[in-house]
Amino acid sequence: MYRRYNRAHFLLASIVVLVLTSLMVDIGAQAQIAFVSDRNRNQEIYVMDADGGNQRRLTRNDFDDWNPSWSPDGARIAFVSNRKEDKNSQIYMMDADGGNQRKLTNNPRGASWPSWSPDGKRIVFAATRVGKFLNIHVIDVDGGNQRKLTNDPEIDWEPSWSPDGKQIVFSSNRAGNSEIYMMDADGGDLRRLTNNPRNDFSPSWSPDSKRIAFMSERDGNREIYVMGAGGGDPRRLTNNLFPDRKPSWSPDGKRIAFMSERDGNYEIYVMDTDGKNMRNLTNTRHDDIDPAWYAPPFSVSFAGKILTMWGWLKQVDR
Repeated sequence: MYRRYNRAHFLLASIVVLVLTSLMVDIGAQAQIAFVSDRNRNQEIYVMDADGGNQRRLTRNDFDDWNPSWSPDGARIAFVSNRKEDKNSQIYMMDADGGNQRKLTNNPRGASWPSWSPDGKRIVFAATRVGKFLNIHVIDVDGGNQRKLTNDPEIDWEPSWSPDGKQIVFSSNRAGNSEIYMMDADGGDLRRLTNNPRNDFSPSWSPDSKRIAFMSERDGNREIYVMGAGGGDPRRLTNNLFPDRKPSWSPDGKRIAFMSERDGNYEIYVMDTDGKNMRNLTNTRHDDIDPAWYAPPFSVSFAGKILTMWGWLKQVDR
């Protein structure tokens, strides 16, 4: 009886491990990078697997679409478009397969740079409502309850919501040149993170909220840098003669996607967070820009779930 009991649990353990391993592979394969390409005449939103494969087009119209941003659950993508019915660019939303496209904002002077809140209930973006300058706004995902978070006479843009939901970083030229700033999610406690004579742009949070990738001109060319969430320990990751822009972290925090002009036109590249193991994901004669990474939560931590299940089975088998 004891031997049969052991064999039964060994068989069960083997089946569970095989099933969970196959699920881990399937879920990992669902990792996606949304991006923008003009390969079909005008700028449209595309999506591809994290290794650059299976590239496919999500939007199809005669006007430009750009700045894709995934919802936390991966079900929707916010983006910017200047479609015929709009006098200026506006924030739109669509399902992850490109369906059910609808307009979210209707600002007289336009809106751009959307970034989802971690709870999926709000979108922060840059917009001009009064005067000619951009400020940071937030809106509910149903298009209601729009409110302004910054109110400076200079330009605030490129907001990025921290994964813990507590803070928003953004670019601003309120100091004369572009620098990276941080504020609480309600607009309070504004502080400056970078301070140098050259421009710093395009902040992007790491998944653990401890680091911020950004683009900087501080060494004479646009390169990708990373710094601590408080602005300390900035270090350069890329170093070439052509611009590198728009960093986006992988969900496991181990890689950064970005756009680069190093091959004569803009393509999407990926590298490890120390700047090593760089390779291109797209390779066309047209510009591929604005990478935005998404992967299901299970794809990051599923191995831990396998170990947890294995420990449980060992306990049962005693």
